[in-house]
Amino acid sequence: MIFQRIESEGLAHYSYLIADGRDAAVIDPRFDCDVYVEQAHFAGFRIRHIFETHRHEDFILGSATLTEKTGAAIWHADSQWAYEYGQAAQHKQKWSIGRLTIEALSSPGHTPGSMSYLLHDPNGKPWVVFTGDALFAGDVGRVDFMGMDEAPRMAGLLYDTIFGTLLPLGDGVMVCPAHGAGSVCASDIAERMWTTIGLERLHNPKLQVKDRNEFITLTAKKLEYPPYFPLMEKINLEGPHFTGNLPPPLSVSEFVQMAQDAVIVDTRTEVAFSASHVPNSLFIWSSGLSAFAGWFLPHDRPILLVNETDNPTQVVRFLVRLGYSNIAGFLAGGMLAWQVAGYESSTIRTVTVQSFCSLTDQKGLPWLLDVRSASELERGRLTGAYHIHLTELQDRMNEAPKDKPVYIFCGSGLRSMVAASFLKQEGWENLTVVLGGLAGWKSVSCPIRK
Repeated sequence: MIFQRIESEGLAHYSYLIADGRDAAVIDPRFDCDVYVEQAHFAGFRIRHIFETHRHEDFILGSATLTEKTGAAIWHADSQWAYEYGQAAQHKQKWSIGRLTIEALSSPGHTPGSMSYLLHDPNGKPWVVFTGDALFAGDVGRVDFMGMDEAPRMAGLLYDTIFGTLLPLGDGVMVCPAHGAGSVCASDIAERMWTTIGLERLHNPKLQVKDRNEFITLTAKKLEYPPYFPLMEKINLEGPHFTGNLPPPLSVSEFVQMAQDAVIVDTRTEVAFSASHVPNSLFIWSSGLSAFAGWFLPHDRPILLVNETDNPTQVVRFLVRLGYSNIAGFLAGGMLAWQVAGYESSTIRTVTVQSFCSLTDQKGLPWLLDVRSASELERGRLTGAYHIHLTELQDRMNEAPKDKPVYIFCGSGLRSMVAASFLKQEGWENLTVVLGGLAGWKSVSCPIRK
C-alpha cells in the first residue's frame, strides 16, 4: 500500500498518491507530474484514476498531462462548467483501488461543484477525506471567487458542506486538504502538517460558530489574489496546451537580441542581484517565484532567465505550474558570461539594518517603504514608515517619491529587492534596500511599535 502526500513548494499545494493491490490513484495532481508516475511505477502500481476536488485557481492541474502518460481516467468536480477533458464525478460514486474504496462527496462552497473524496480502509471503515479547498487545518476555503454578490450564498453552501457532510464523518477521520499554510486559497491556514476531523472541530476558529448566519458573516469576505488566477481557471477547464520543456541555454549575444522583446527575470540571491545584474531585470529569488511571479510577470511576453547555475529545472518547474509557457531561454554562464562579454551591468544599493538604524538616528528618518504584509505589521510597525504591501506595489507605486531617496524594508531584504527592481524598471533611481529584519532593528528615532 502507498499513501503519500506530495507538496509543491511555494504554492503550499498538496496532492496525494494512494495505491493498493496493483492499482493507484492521484488526487489533485500538479502539472509537472512525473513524480506520481515514477513513485507508482517503481513500487509496481499502475495509476488508474485521477480525482480533482475542484477547478483550481492558483496553479495548473496536471490531470490531462498525467493521463497522457498513464491512460488513467480523469474524474473532475464542478460539473456545471464545460470541461474539455475527463468525466464528472457524481455524489456517492465509488471506485475500488485494490482493497481500498474511494467515495465522492458533494462539497460545494469554495466552488459551486467542489467534491471531497472519502477513502475507506481495507475493512470498509472511513479513513481519510480529501477535502480540496473546503476544509483546511485551522481554516475553511475562501468563498469570494464567484464574486462578492455570490459570496454569502457560497458561504452558506460551505457551512452545509462542513457541518452537514464533513464533520459527521467522525473525529478519527484524517483531513487531507489541497493546501497547507501559506496558500492564498484561505486567509489563515494553520501550520498543522496533519489533522483530523476531531482536531478541526476543536481548534479551527471558523468552526466555533453558533449558527449558519455567524459562519456566513465570518467567511463571506473578499481576499486578495494575483491577477493570473482567471487564466488558471480557464486552463483548468480546457487542459494545458504546452509541455513545460526546459528552455534552451542562450549565448550572451543571443540573450541580448531576444531581450528586446522579453521580460528578464533574475532568480539569484538578493545580494548577488544588488551587486550586478542585467539592466532592466526583475528580481524574484528562486524559491519566491511561486508566491510572487504571478503578481509581476505577464503571460503574453517571452521570459528570459538569469540563474545561479546553468540548471534551470527548478525555476522552470515553479513557473510552468503558474501557466508560464513562454520561457524563451536562460543566460548560459550567468552573470559571469555577461561581464566577460563586456556588457554593462546595473546595481542596486543595499545597507544593513544596523547601519540604517544608525543613519536614521544621526540624520532623521529618510523615506522608508515597508512592503511587509498586514499580518507582519501586527507583529511590529516601524514608526514613520510608509506601508505598501509588495502585492499592491504595481497599483500604488506612484505613492513612492521619485525626487528623494527611497529606502525599502521587508523582513529580510528579499521582497525589498523585488520591490526595488520593479521600481527601477518603472523609472525610480535613488533606491536602497535594507538588508535584515526586525530582529536587528535598534533605531531610537524610528522605534518598533507593537
